[in-house]
Amino acid sequence: MKVVSVLYRLTRRLFLRSMAWFSNNRLYPAVEWLWRALGLFWHCMESMFSPIVYAFVPVRWRKDHGSQVEPEINPEVKLIVSSSPKEDEESRGEGQPETTAEKRAADCNQELACSKRQRFDKNEGEFDEDGEQCAEDGEQCDEDGEQCDEDGEQCAEDGEEYRVETTDEFYCGYDSTWETEEHHESTSLRTWRPAASKHQYKFNRFENAARDMQNYRHDYPSQTRNNPISDDQPNLKFYLGQTRSVPDDVYIHEFHKEWHRQYDSLEKVHSYIQWLFPLQEPGMNYQASPLTKEEIREFLQNDTAKANLLKSYKLMLDFYGIQLWDEKTGEVKRASHWRDRFHNLNRHTHNNLRITRILKSLGTLGYPHYQAPLVHFFLEETLGFGELPNIKESVLNYFVFAVRNKRQRRSLIKFAYLKYDCKDEFVWCPKKIQMIWSRPSVSEHQQGMKGKEDASELDLNQLSLDNTDETKDEAN
Repeated sequence: MKVVSVLYRLTRRLFLRSMAWFSNNRLYPAVEWLWRALGLFWHCMESMFSPIVYAFVPVRWRKDHGSQVEPEINPEVKLIVSSSPKEDEESRGEGQPETTAEKRAADCNQELACSKRQRFDKNEGEFDEDGEQCAEDGEQCDEDGEQCDEDGEQCAEDGEEYRVETTDEFYCGYDSTWETEEHHESTSLRTWRPAASKHQYKFNRFENAARDMQNYRHDYPSQTRNNPISDDQPNLKFYLGQTRSVPDDVYIHEFHKEWHRQYDSLEKVHSYIQWLFPLQEPGMNYQASPLTKEEIREFLQNDTAKANLLKSYKLMLDFYGIQLWDEKTGEVKRASHWRDRFHNLNRHTHNNLRITRILKSLGTLGYPHYQAPLVHFFLEETLGFGELPNIKESVLNYFVFAVRNKRQRRSLIKFAYLKYDCKDEFVWCPKKIQMIWSRPSVSEHQQGMKGKEDASELDLNQLSLDNTDETKDEAN
């Protein structure tokens, strides 16, 4: 096993270095265009023949898909699937060498349900294990939908509106957005669900992403036991200006001053993003160290580090043609040069991985309230205005589910569903929830009835006027 692990790491490093060299080569645009053409051809063929395949082959709901680490490839292009339990055991960050999908799924859900996220004392209060902010007096935030959502919908006291059965067509066991703790525990062992027909491929892509994002939102429970305590804190020291990044050899203040609006460097260099937005998981730059629990605690208590992270966020927003409109709420808007930057973002979809990393890092290092405004911006641009069609899948698969706050995720998914053109193809939400959202609300019904009453009164008034005119005409 050790020999296989060493060979795996060497092969991975060689692959990442070759990809970094190739991305700076002149052949990259041509090969990227060819790869997209092949991907489009594959999607067309898959959409034509998948209904035939699913009509004759029973489809199981597999929980052994996906990876708990950030994908090293574009999620728009390739479906990440673990080929065997042995590969799952050897892959970085997995740690679940079970022999059956059912047992591995049950253990994963039990581990996520039982492990408690490390709490960090902050001026704004604490955050629970799903990222929802708690009151300063330590009261637990509602997870069962007992309070109103941000869009004003009143939920049942026991969260019945959001209870979803595992037999739902688009139920995903790695998405805790719609679950309560007791409901989650009672259904964790069920592994069957109806086939999602022609949308199965799209749903599998979402399921792979959901596993990664749930692992992030629950603070990497599989890494908690194996995370050693170390006095070396490279990420914190870098953000305090004490050390340089590797291999770029740049201080944090040099990034903010010298790399500002250096769009060619920000696009082609791939080793800086892991330093600017560190995570508790490895990235493409193997010379950058993952965050430790000790670093996170000290980072959250250090005003200098948090201020520098805010500058890094503004630097990358400008690179994507976005500006931070309100530092208090995190609201973002288009920048003046948004057309050119949107074109670059739509063309180079590896930036989707960077944005996912940025969202995760914001949620970990003190800016969770910045997540939802940025995701809402991308939903509006992709689904509302249609400006960024090539990142739409990443927005729905990854960006939305990086938001720690459960109510905000529900609100974002509802916004996406209402904006989505072909609602029968919407796989990012259980069918039950979609049916609830499709029903007209009570207020809309009352407004409709009031409108009908007003129209009836108008017709009666008009009829009365017509009768009066006829009477005058007869008198004349």
